[in-house]
Amino acid sequence: MEKRLQRLREQLHKEGLEAVLVSHPVNRRYLSGFTGSAGYLLITQDNNWLLTDFRYMSQAPAQAKAFEVVEHAPSFMDTVKQLLGEAGIGRVGFEPQTVVYSDYQAWAETLGSVALVPAPPMIEQLRMIKDESEIAIMQDAANLADETFRHITNLLRPGISEADIALEMEVFMRSRGAASSSFETIVASGERSALPHGVASGRVIQSEEFVKLDFGAYYNGYCSDLTRTVYIGTQPTAKHQEIYTIVLEAQMYALEHIRPGMTGKEADALTRDIITRYGYGDCFGHSTGHGLGMEIHESPRLSKLSDTVLTPGMTVTVEPGIYLPGFGGVRIEDDVVITDNGIKILTSSPKHFMMLS
Repeated sequence: MEKRLQRLREQLHKEGLEAVLVSHPVNRRYLSGFTGSAGYLLITQDNNWLLTDFRYMSQAPAQAKAFEVVEHAPSFMDTVKQLLGEAGIGRVGFEPQTVVYSDYQAWAETLGSVALVPAPPMIEQLRMIKDESEIAIMQDAANLADETFRHITNLLRPGISEADIALEMEVFMRSRGAASSSFETIVASGERSALPHGVASGRVIQSEEFVKLDFGAYYNGYCSDLTRTVYIGTQPTAKHQEIYTIVLEAQMYALEHIRPGMTGKEADALTRDIITRYGYGDCFGHSTGHGLGMEIHESPRLSKLSDTVLTPGMTVTVEPGIYLPGFGGVRIEDDVVITDNGIKILTSSPKHFMMLS
């Protein structure tokens, strides 16, 4: 935590901020290790304060060892004002991405002469580069997703509902240490597999159709995100085989060619150009991938709009797809870490054209 705090202080100095108030729960945990449901961090060049209520006055000191834990007043901003006054600070940054306007107004009124200014996403930028301990946890989360896929392929069959499959996956992950799934599990079969975010429904899986599974394990504070598309039956049409083969080619090509120094836009083109060349460009409407970590969607993005340069330590997904309304769709997704000379793939589930009968 000390290294993270030092990097943040360097950013505060560059931005001309004397202090920052951290209210976003994920950023709070990233900087302090505190997992409680309520609390704020107030960080200056000289002090680390964690403000929380009486419920966490035992838990917080045990988890946030780099912080002085303060039980705040009924209105926590009264305590913030007191601490800033004692430290002689007249300018504090806040997180505009996650603070609603009504809270900002109330906070500014309480602080009075202390300037409350919107800070750039400094902590999110720090979170983009994972250290070895974070990558180790993300590998564990990815391994759990792979185990879940192996488990569920033994249960997938005609006659079982998407919702029952999703529930089984959730139970499996939680029984093996996950706090939850990373997001609402997607199980989309038949025509519904053409829905990029078709979360599990009551639809009963039929024979001779695709089932798209997009899921992940939220494990020890970090997310995994895996997508595989399988075929239920033994007689796929030429169209089933065609779009699967194209998506697999695009995904494998990207995994072979993504490297540090490339922009998110250039990485996106690795998959998009192949799918477009086969005539399915209009059927691939989302980005090639997104950052992954303590949240399921983080920076950077592998998209047509991203000029972010990929740097060693960044973790991203690679997930091209083709979606044909009225027929079905295919997406194949892996989690990767950008390394000094390429990538390391965290997920390892098979991705050949898998037929389950």
